[in-house]
This record gives sequence, structure tokens and C-alpha cells, in this order.
Amino acid sequence: MSTLFAPPQRITASVFAELPAALRAKRLSAERMASGRSVPKYGCFLEGPAFDRAGNLYVTDIPFGRIFRVDAGGSFTLVAEYDGEPNGLAIDADGRILVADYRQGLLELDPEGGTVRVVVDGYRAERFKGINDLTFADNGDLYFTDQGQTALDDPTGRVYRLRADGALDRLADNLPSPNGLVLNDAQNILYVAVTRANAVWRLPLLAQGTRHPAGGIARMGLFIQLSGGRGPDGMAIDAEDGLAVAHPDLGAVWLFDRRGEPVLRIDSPKSDVVTNVAHGGPDGRTLYIVDSEAGCILTAPVPVPGRLLRSHR
Repeated sequence: MSTLFAPPQRITASVFAELPAALRAKRLSAERMASGRSVPKYGCFLEGPAFDRAGNLYVTDIPFGRIFRVDAGGSFTLVAEYDGEPNGLAIDADGRILVADYRQGLLELDPEGGTVRVVVDGYRAERFKGINDLTFADNGDLYFTDQGQTALDDPTGRVYRLRADGALDRLADNLPSPNGLVLNDAQNILYVAVTRANAVWRLPLLAQGTRHPAGGIARMGLFIQLSGGRGPDGMAIDAEDGLAVAHPDLGAVWLFDRRGEPVLRIDSPKSDVVTNVAHGGPDGRTLYIVDSEAGCILTAPVPVPGRLLRSHR
């Protein structure tokens, strides 16, 4: 008997590191308690994985306003703790660390001093809804999503570009919960995980001076339609433009090739709340996976190495 579609290969990730008990928080800030939010079951909610030039992995802890550094041996070090809600984190080719903070906006982290400063917190006198994730282009431009509480009944989530010269452009304003995002190797397509639509959208980028002085988006479309779970969260892209897509509530990461065809499913051995991914390891062929609820970093081998960020200097 033949089938029309063969299911992708399925493997289970391994545990690389776990947040130690001494770093698992017990109390929320008064502001978060007042907003009706509860203490996470395991005393943390990790997100935002990104590697620095020395091979250290940085992760955020949203509800407790913390940023950790995880070394090659899996040991956690508290780098910063402040009054905010850090989500996505990105490190450019020259080592600058930027953080998407839901409450404060776009921040820059000083890992030595453990401090953060606001880079931008709104657009044209309007504060962001609640930014979520971010990614650098090779030329130093930064793309980030402004998710807030948008959803199918409020499809007003936004995508911005902070150019290397400091100019801020709103590229899209019609997404129902934009989340993780990555650029292809040619730097002319932006892929965005649209959580409440349970899909990955394709946003072709116009060059500056074509139909729009600063460039923009042309013929935005649906690239991958998922099902189940709460919808895609963080993503990573490999050297062949294949996507790794974290899918919370399914406890899985999907690998798709450049055409959007599924090639591998990676399951978490811990919880179902798998939210973010990053390529790492000496050859870039290890996928580091954040199991947010369990407070773990997982690893799994992948067939294609991650795409390297090229320096713009």
C-alpha cells in the first residue's frame, strides 16, 4: 500500500543543560501579580537562545526579567536581572547583544556590567504593543516583531526594521501574532512565525528605492501551514535556507527544506512547551532547543549547518 505523503523522520532530543534549582524563582514582581499572572510551574520560562562569538549561549527568563549565559559545559550564570520581560535575544556579527522586551521595547545588554539600556520603545510617538523576537541582517539592519496580544480577531501585529543608520521602518501591520523571524541567505525574504494563524508567512523584501523610498514588503504570502498546538514560535534558518520551527504544545521542532517540505520532527523528552531554537556546535550541525516550561536546553543533530551571520563592517 502506498501513501501520498511520507511522514518526516522523527527523533528525540537530548538534555544539554537544566536551570539549577537555586536559580528557579518563587515569586513574581508586584506588577505581574497585579496583572493576574501566576508563577510558572518550574520557576522560570526560558526563551531567546543566541550564541556569542566565544560559544556561550544566552537565554532569557521572561517572567522574572533575567538573562542567563550557558557555557559549553551547560553551567548557567546570571548575567542580568531587571524590571522587564525579556523575550527574544540576538547577537550581531560584532558581538552586540539586543533584547526584545515585552514591556520596555528594544534593549541593548551590557553582559559585563549586567545592565540594559533602551534603544527604541515605539514608532512615531506610539509605543510598541509588546515586541517579541528579532534577527539581524548581514548589513547590520535589525528586524523585529511587535506581537502584543494580537490574534485572529485582532490581526494588527507588526514587523519593524531598525536600519543600521538608526532609522526605524514599519514593514507590516496586519499579522495575527507575529513571533519568531529569520532572513534567507540572499537577504531578500523574511520568514515570520505567525502564532495565532498557526503558520509561517513569507515576506519578500523590496530593495530601497523600489516603490518605497526605504524599501518594504511585496506580495506577502503563506509559506507553511501548520496544525495543532498553539502555533509556531521561534525559528532558525540553515545554510540551505531550510527552517527549524519550534511548535509549542506539540513539544516539537519541525525541520523544513527551502521549499517548505517537512524533513524531520524533533521531540522534547521533557515538556510540551518547546519555544525556540538556535544552531550551534563546532560545525553548526547541532540544534539547541529551549524547553521553556521545563527550564531546559536540549540538543539534536541536524543534517545541514546553521546559516552564519556575515559581518557588515
